[in-house]
Amino acid sequence: MGDFLSLIVHRGYIVICLIMFAEAIGVPVPGAVALVAGGAAAAAGTLYGPAVGLFAVAAMLSADSLLYVLGSHMGWTLLKFLCRVSVDQETCVLRAAESFYKRGRATLLIAKFIPGASTMAAPLAGSMKMPFFQFLGLDFLGASAYALAYGAVGFMFRDFVAKIVHGFRAAGHAVEIVIIIVVIALISYRVSLYWKHRADRVVPRVEVAALAAKLQAEGPGKILLLDVRSHGYYSAGAVRIPGSVRIEPNNLNAEIKIFPRNRDMYLYCTCRSEATSASVAHLLREQGFNAFVIVGGLAAWRRAGNPLETVPETDLVHLPTFSR
Repeated sequence: MGDFLSLIVHRGYIVICLIMFAEAIGVPVPGAVALVAGGAAAAAGTLYGPAVGLFAVAAMLSADSLLYVLGSHMGWTLLKFLCRVSVDQETCVLRAAESFYKRGRATLLIAKFIPGASTMAAPLAGSMKMPFFQFLGLDFLGASAYALAYGAVGFMFRDFVAKIVHGFRAAGHAVEIVIIIVVIALISYRVSLYWKHRADRVVPRVEVAALAAKLQAEGPGKILLLDVRSHGYYSAGAVRIPGSVRIEPNNLNAEIKIFPRNRDMYLYCTCRSEATSASVAHLLREQGFNAFVIVGGLAAWRRAGNPLETVPETDLVHLPTFSR
């Protein structure tokens, strides 16, 4: 950490610019620390304060504008990628979108101060069709507030920052211990998630080839194909396995009332390790349904060259959008 602060103090604007750009696009780098160090360097006369702020804000606006454009074109695909740390990526993105819409445009003014929201806000604004110049103006205010707040801390507490640098150099072993503790905590978190969803892993799985053969032999009348994706019904031109019925995982109790219990159910999604399919199938089996998970989900079905159908327009669900 001491070397990191020293790098910013001595290498100047380009380092701050790169760090702020990287943080804005979701790379886990300490942007706030970079701004504090930049403020301290400005107080010491090493860097010019307004230039520090200008470079930082320009970097953040460049990254956010890129995410805005990508969000407006890639929509749910990009949002899901940015939300990849969640076990259930689809629900994670939907939650973020609804939260952003409920809080309105003013979210951009504070998003930089909120972990996670700082990266999700720009692509959400693009995918929800916020006018670009309106987005740019609000994002400029939010980025300026972020740069000013942390830069001012470094400027006012220059001596304290210098002591921190010295302290990290003198306490290298302590920092290493802290890093090890953080790594252990992250591993423990992943293990706890694995343990939480362990029951889902005992749900019977079916390979795509076996399912295709079963469909050909028995016909679709004896089999119920359930699409448990959320994001698959938010994109125009989305496809699904022919004859699929959509299930909204968050409304399962209401939807299972219409399902026959004398038909085998085969579930698919597009998330990691069939997480959503396994979770829903586990709940269905607890209710007495004969549910199975399609290994590899829709991607495996597509790779095998099996037929697909376009999701009907009447089945598409559109994200809320900002009026222009």
